[in-house]
Amino acid sequence: MRDPYEVLGVNKGADVKEVKKAYRRLARELHPDLHPGDAKAEERFKEVAAAYDFLSDDDKKAKYDRGEIDASGAPRYERAFYRTYADGEPGTRYHDPREFFRGFEGFNVFSDLFGGAAGGGRAGPMRGADARYRLDVDFLDAVNGDTRQITLPGGKQLKVAIPPGSSDGQVLRLKGQGGAGAGGAAKGDALIEITVRPHAVFSRTGNDITADVPVTLPEAVLGAKIEVPTVDGLVTLSVPRGSNTGTRLRLKGTGVPKAGGGRGDHYVTLRVMLPEKPDDDLAKLVGEWAAKHPYTVRKGS
Repeated sequence: MRDPYEVLGVNKGADVKEVKKAYRRLARELHPDLHPGDAKAEERFKEVAAAYDFLSDDDKKAKYDRGEIDASGAPRYERAFYRTYADGEPGTRYHDPREFFRGFEGFNVFSDLFGGAAGGGRAGPMRGADARYRLDVDFLDAVNGDTRQITLPGGKQLKVAIPPGSSDGQVLRLKGQGGAGAGGAAKGDALIEITVRPHAVFSRTGNDITADVPVTLPEAVLGAKIEVPTVDGLVTLSVPRGSNTGTRLRLKGTGVPKAGGGRGDHYVTLRVMLPEKPDDDLAKLVGEWAAKHPYTVRKGS
């Protein structure tokens, strides 16, 4: 793999936030679902995912930034050796580090440095790399749970169960759906990061849902029973007599499902709305009332 910073289009040594932001942007542009049959886009998507997987590993990123490993994750010891000894004493050029150690009987330095026998050993089993993906989910699907089908690079399709109460940025792990292992080791996992789309009415704070609900002047003054939307559908809410804009009412246990059981609450904030065109009757009524019941709502008035 080429330089992962270059793949993601960020400066070398960029922090995790920059790396993640660049990955999300590129993943949206290159996702196979948006480019069916485009082999180049698919390869680029794989390269971007691999670069993000590499740089999102704090240990690998730190070692790479220090020059201890290359973009494949392999140590740079052998390369350093070449640089050090390729231009040694006149007439002595060790292009192959094994030549330097040849003749040191009973002293297997090459094995210690490179993990194999002096004649060349094989690396041990290595678990496959995790593959990272992003899944856009509607607000209500994240709250109530859903099942989605995604297409992995290469065309493989997987069903992903979105648990009730899922939140923006949450990562789902699909065991064994990542890169192939080496030497008989297990495959890596697929890590699915959820991005929750905003809702036109609802907002979420922890496990609670909040929403603004308009009410008429008579409903606010006289009190009423109205239907309001929740994540489960319409429910009946009692508007207390004399309610005002900003009055906050709670619908207990109708919010977001909690991981350990139970649910948060749904909070409704009332917004008192006048008719679009108040007529003369309303103006006369309010004028007569105001003359008999003056009051102020602004400090210092």
